[in-house]
Amino acid sequence: MSLYAVVDPKTGDVVREYPTATDKQIEQALASASKAYREWSKNSTLAQRADLIRRVGALHTERREELADIIHREMGKPVDQALGEVDFSAAIYEYYADNAEKFLADEPIELLGGEGSAVIRRGPVGVLLGIMPWNYPYYQVARFAGPNLTLGNTVVLKHAPQCPESAAAIQKIFDDAGFPAGAYVNVYATNEQIATAIADPRVQGVSLTGSERAGAAVAEIAGRNLKKVVLELGGSDPFILLSTDDLDGAIDLAVAGRFENTGQACNAAKRFIVAADLYDEFLDKFTKKVLETADGLAPLSSAAAASRLGEQVDRAVADGANLVSQGERKGAYFPPGVLTGVSPDSATYREELFGPVAMVFKAGSEDEAVEIANDIPFGLGSYLFTTDSEQAKRVADKIEAGMVFVNIVGADSMELPFGGVKRSGFGRELGRFGIDEFVNKKLIRIG
Repeated sequence: MSLYAVVDPKTGDVVREYPTATDKQIEQALASASKAYREWSKNSTLAQRADLIRRVGALHTERREELADIIHREMGKPVDQALGEVDFSAAIYEYYADNAEKFLADEPIELLGGEGSAVIRRGPVGVLLGIMPWNYPYYQVARFAGPNLTLGNTVVLKHAPQCPESAAAIQKIFDDAGFPAGAYVNVYATNEQIATAIADPRVQGVSLTGSERAGAAVAEIAGRNLKKVVLELGGSDPFILLSTDDLDGAIDLAVAGRFENTGQACNAAKRFIVAADLYDEFLDKFTKKVLETADGLAPLSSAAAASRLGEQVDRAVADGANLVSQGERKGAYFPPGVLTGVSPDSATYREELFGPVAMVFKAGSEDEAVEIANDIPFGLGSYLFTTDSEQAKRVADKIEAGMVFVNIVGADSMELPFGGVKRSGFGRELGRFGIDEFVNKKLIRIG
């Protein structure tokens, strides 16, 4: 089977295969992107590029049903969630079209001495390489390509091998929107070809969303070649419940935070840390709610993904954890479950569980809750629930993460920066910060 193929996770059937790029095609892609940067980027205005990116958003909206059906086939996302992803992607493109002029405006510097003036002028840096994952095929591309194409960088995009059809659909959208050849180039590349591309002097930066392993490999090559990298890697986000006036409501949000995209989101709530006085009732009600999701739960992205999750869960149980689950593993379908008593000595304790399984921990104090939350190598997002506003501020400061959401889940938005610390990566996407990563902050000093 080809490296790039649509495999229906519901059945395991190969729907369509796509040919892997030749080395010649990769060279053509880099040459085209470099030419587009020299010619289109240098000779277009910000307003013109904003109009193009706005059209990209509009085409996502026009084709939303078709686009949703594609990723439903590719990675099993329920159609309603797929439609939501397409709509969010469209909103991201529109956001940058609306706000790029403000974000990229000259920034005056107050001189401490001398005559004249000084400004920082933001401009593009050149060809960028994007390496995208399968779990949000449109959204991940939007938050990378939207700001950078508006800025004037050009993009070579390697999508996940299981998302070739959505990758082709995105390419067609950029073409139909009026972007010139080379501004956005999709490639069905191998990892070896990507390693060579990162080292190519025409490439000025790399953005990857993916695993720790992939991030480390990309960062190593980029570092050797003095290329900037933005990495959005894994997460095992804590959901800390210290107090609540509505336990049932908090539990509903906990379930929602765990089961978005069948639990296959890097910033999903994965470890539930509950104050001792709430723990027993929370665990009982939460477990019941989790098990109720078994009927109608979508499959994971692949049978291989289900197998990997199964190995992690089985290891935790072998190391002394207790698993309550409903249903049986079958192909890419994985039954929802709750793990308690996961030992810090088990490797699973500090791993990301990418699927519909939650770990629940009891915390005897605020400090212990924070200690459990931070006792992992990841630091992407986090969720904190408390009725005490001062406690909210205090604990939010103590959590080692790039994002803290207080008394809310599912609050991601195009204006809010997204990214983490520790082994969850570095750099930010979305919001003003998303357009400020691959930018030349050029000083212009006039005497």
